[in-house]
Amino acid sequence: MLSKHCGLASTFHEPHPYHRPVRNAGGLTGLSALELAQYARSDNVLEASIGMAAINSLIDIDEARCVRENALDILALKGRGKNIAIVGRFPWIPKLRAVARTLWVIEQNPREGELPAEAAEGVLPQADVVGLTGTSFVNHTVDRLLNLSKNSFVVIVGPTTPLLPVLFDYGVDILAGVKIVEPDKTIRSISHGAIFSQVEGVRLITMAKERKNDRTH
Repeated sequence: MLSKHCGLASTFHEPHPYHRPVRNAGGLTGLSALELAQYARSDNVLEASIGMAAINSLIDIDEARCVRENALDILALKGRGKNIAIVGRFPWIPKLRAVARTLWVIEQNPREGELPAEAAEGVLPQADVVGLTGTSFVNHTVDRLLNLSKNSFVVIVGPTTPLLPVLFDYGVDILAGVKIVEPDKTIRSISHGAIFSQVEGVRLITMAKERKNDRTH
């Protein structure tokens, strides 16, 4: 989504064979970014993805709040020898498994060794460190997951993650998302069917909650 800036959001595949139709399909470019941002409220996950991309395209990222560490390094440092819960499937999970006392992975469509989404109620309150996928904003689970993780160190990860410091007021400690630095390359990559690891023109951004005498945790 290109408006004030360029914003991304992950797209879900719904469990039934076909996505539900998107409102105003074919006419989205005639809507303002603020109008498209309202789609983030939709229970149609494809519309919600469009809405989150619109929101991310409007954010002026405060890079003064950013730190050099990446999300994996922070999760590994904070979770060493502790209980880690990750909501979402990420390629770096084996590296966390090597340092954690216990590592739980919760997924909507679990594979072997993963737990189903309904396990969150029992698992997240036990976790010292929680990593949440930014797609929790798309499927509207973020409020519940943050409430279950209120006693944990919480990192929200992925291109859907809105880099908004206000989220630190709701129990988040680290926001790990992206900034699009070359929109033309990013849009071209996506139009060619790239998955996120193949998308060009993006820079990973990690934003930390400010704490007295410990800005970078």
